[in-house]
Amino acid sequence: MTSQAAYILALDLGTTGNRAILFDRSGQMVSQAYRELTQYYPQPGWVEHDPRQIWQDTTWAMQSVIAKAQISPQQIAAIGMAVQRETCLLWDATTGRPLHNAIVWQDRRTAPQCQQLAEAGYAPEIYQRTGLTLDAYFSATKLRWLLDQVQQNDPLIDWQQVRAGTIDTWILWNLTRGQVHATDHSNASRTLLMNLPSCTWDDWLLDRFQVPRAMLPTIQPSLGLFGVTDVDFLNADIPIMAMLGDQQAALFAHGCNQPGLLKCTYGTGCFLVAHTGSQIPRSHYQLLSTIAWTTTTTTEHPIVGYALEGSMFTTGACIQWLRDGLQMITTAADTEALALQAGSNGGVYFVPALSGLGTPHWDMTARGAFLGITAGVRREHFVRAVLESIAYQVKEVVQAVQEDMGTSVAVLKVDGGACHNNFLMQFQADVLGIPVERPAFLEATAQGAAFAAGLAIGFWQDYDALIQTRQIDRCFEPSRQSAEAIQQFDRWQEAVRRAKHWAVQS
Repeated sequence: MTSQAAYILALDLGTTGNRAILFDRSGQMVSQAYRELTQYYPQPGWVEHDPRQIWQDTTWAMQSVIAKAQISPQQIAAIGMAVQRETCLLWDATTGRPLHNAIVWQDRRTAPQCQQLAEAGYAPEIYQRTGLTLDAYFSATKLRWLLDQVQQNDPLIDWQQVRAGTIDTWILWNLTRGQVHATDHSNASRTLLMNLPSCTWDDWLLDRFQVPRAMLPTIQPSLGLFGVTDVDFLNADIPIMAMLGDQQAALFAHGCNQPGLLKCTYGTGCFLVAHTGSQIPRSHYQLLSTIAWTTTTTTEHPIVGYALEGSMFTTGACIQWLRDGLQMITTAADTEALALQAGSNGGVYFVPALSGLGTPHWDMTARGAFLGITAGVRREHFVRAVLESIAYQVKEVVQAVQEDMGTSVAVLKVDGGACHNNFLMQFQADVLGIPVERPAFLEATAQGAAFAAGLAIGFWQDYDALIQTRQIDRCFEPSRQSAEAIQQFDRWQEAVRRAKHWAVQS
């Protein structure tokens, strides 16, 4: 780190878009740049991203944020990266050409392969080794599908030059101009290919999913040196000092580094993560056991922090669907006023299974549904039902976390774009019956990546002191409508049961 270094650059490469944010020594944002990412839906249940667009938008965001701040790249001490986790791709190391669009974590095309593995009796062993449910959400079956496609479409390909990875691996490879092919433990733990106790690629899993080890990245601790940017890229060789899955980065930003501390991020999906310490947690309610983050030590074994996670696939994506698919709203911000205008949900309940149902159902066949529609239902009732469904999903997962951890959740710390919605946050507090704490700075994913990189390189020295710089915008307390919201939750659960039954019958 040079003496003139005064900033940390965070990359938040998400499902909806790609963002770069500069943070100064006080931990405050200096400037940011964001560009929405094109979503491709080749078939029902399929979701893809163009890896070239992700890389191009990343470079644009980095260059834009530096220009906005009117600084030189040499003033950046380090880069921290947080990414959408299970999305994966293959590329040619010789040409740098992606061999297919990236398959997004929401994609359900490999559900039949997961079902076949489950019928063969592999699901319990896979859970023991990975902490994950056998589901198309994760990367392993996606990679196998991509390998089959490449073999079919390009049988003469040189497999020695094929690289595989999640989005962090792809961007790191490009930032270092092909010099580093690596990932971190938090992202690797989401592939269904990493052994959770040993934190290494697992040969038994690689054999089950038929993914060659040789094309996978090296796994490194989340906080530590991953390489430096190629000097021709930004005219500076900036060290890349942290890589985290987006939800783990948000957990880091909230200061949830001790057992029992948890947060919920409201993004494309909703993800509630609870830190559980140095022991691998095992859930009785289909929560995932995963890596929070890892740090380097003087030995070959990293210091590991584990977590329990509830993954809800479709939350902010529902709002995007209202805007782009149904064209009921012009902007996401419209939903708050419409929900308040409705006064109630009009008896309408929405099951947000646009990509199946995640925790605690893990139902790949479930599909979205509106129930309770009558002639008196208007647009604002549909909008309100969608927002309420987000809060109901979170309540299901909070209940599961409380049962698994044997303790009550006293307050829910939140972040993510949908937290701007005051109606949603108040309804969340009402249906949970506990306070919901919203920070002043909602981009916790980028903030966590920056904090991790800055601490790893010595830009900041004290994690706890850094967390104390974060300010709270508002704490939503349960209101007089709390009892009614909790009662409506039971009705919503009945709607979920009916939607799942319909999916099975169809």
